[in-house]
Amino acid sequence: MVSVSSADESLRLCVFDLRRGQTEGQELDKILFFYPPELDLSTQLSVTGLSEGLITFTRLFSPEAACEVIEAERHSHIFYEAESDIWMVMVVEKNKETGAIWRIDALRRVLKEVHSLFVMFHGSIRALIQKEPTGELTRSQLYPFISDYLSNLFVGKKLQLPTFRETLRERGTVQMLTLARDTALEVQSLVQVLDSCAGSFRCHSMILFEDLLVSTTVPADDTVNLFTFAVMRLTSKALSSDGSSWSYVRKGPGVSEISYKSTLAPFGSIDSLPSGNGNNMHHVIRPLQDDKWKKGKDGFLITDIWGLETGGSPDSAIPTIWLQQTQERVYLLAYQYKSLTLLLLMPINAIVNGDLNVSAVKQKVIEDASLRIWKIEEKISKGWVGKNAYHIKGYRYLVVDNDMEVSRASPTGKVATLAKESLLALNKLREEVDLEKNRVKRQEKDIEICIRAKNNAWVIARLTRGKELYMALEKGSNTLLETTDTVGRFSNRYCSGAFLMD
Repeated sequence: MVSVSSADESLRLCVFDLRRGQTEGQELDKILFFYPPELDLSTQLSVTGLSEGLITFTRLFSPEAACEVIEAERHSHIFYEAESDIWMVMVVEKNKETGAIWRIDALRRVLKEVHSLFVMFHGSIRALIQKEPTGELTRSQLYPFISDYLSNLFVGKKLQLPTFRETLRERGTVQMLTLARDTALEVQSLVQVLDSCAGSFRCHSMILFEDLLVSTTVPADDTVNLFTFAVMRLTSKALSSDGSSWSYVRKGPGVSEISYKSTLAPFGSIDSLPSGNGNNMHHVIRPLQDDKWKKGKDGFLITDIWGLETGGSPDSAIPTIWLQQTQERVYLLAYQYKSLTLLLLMPINAIVNGDLNVSAVKQKVIEDASLRIWKIEEKISKGWVGKNAYHIKGYRYLVVDNDMEVSRASPTGKVATLAKESLLALNKLREEVDLEKNRVKRQEKDIEICIRAKNNAWVIARLTRGKELYMALEKGSNTLLETTDTVGRFSNRYCSGAFLMD
């Protein structure tokens, strides 16, 4: 275990409720989470108090859009209103010596991601507070959850937030696997079989190959959340001790978790709460814990994270998640064959009412879908060239489809070959685009920016009709016209002409 005090303390992250702690002497009541939790209470109050003051002050001038970022001499303060009056604030230290050059929107996406994942497993923070007004239940779930999330961002003892070196990545999107037509037809057939495994009840499914999405019938926003969780914990790479994820998520050697014990003494100790027996209201579920999933003999993944409620059926130990778009809680079943991972989401009400049996559904999948699963995995594997599958010679790129919430980018190893000057220029370019997007808000506006970096590389951004393209070209001899032609050829060949500017 890595204690917070020994971890990198260049980060402060807090979650607080503006509706709480407004009476003198009860200010601590507003704090729902604070990292590092071992900081003294006066420091925690100082951070949350300053944040609340900035939010209140900026609302006087902009009631519809309160404070988003404050740049101080030594720190950046990033604000995200996760729910009404529920704020998440990240304070990061500026340190050029360590290369800690951030893009604010990338940091805010970290806050959005952890909140979305929390809601997927626990429901909204506001609902938890309403269920148990003292806030003890909310804290008992937030502290271990966010701490487990942060543990995935550690490399050794250093917390690695997205820096300029990850500027050709987009958190909060899925990465799709391109399929041949005959394979796509077989996948569609498999999806139909999976849908029928629950009989007359509607279910959803998601299929991944390694850490790329093959197919999904899950609503878009929930697809992003479930995909993120699957890449972190459920895919063949995630279960492999030597697997290195294609996504942002990284694991430091020997780092299993961060200490998450709350120092908010007035609200009790998390460790003293019941953990599955007795009062289930404080049953602490930690779905982001590392090394808690393994493959069973039947191919389905199993975990003891959810435990077994006293007097409950074996189904009570099966993972459940909350689908935000359909407002329903479903059971999550994960099946794995080699590099293929299937997620099946079944309505919880059907099982609770006795209309559906989990064991019967699993058996149905094995009997009716196994052959199709084997064939699809074999076909995809034969045509799969590995981590450099989406490398395009001469290009370092990122393509984002905001409507579909899908992105595709050059492999991390190829992006790492770019010069630091190119990456810094691209990071700065993306900051300018972020500012312009915030300025025009939801208006449809085409944007094209080309910048010559200090090392003579070209960095390019094109935005049109909900799609975004970012690119770095280090052929220093190219003129602006030649660079524009190069981007046009890329758009024609790999993006169906989506980024051809009039």
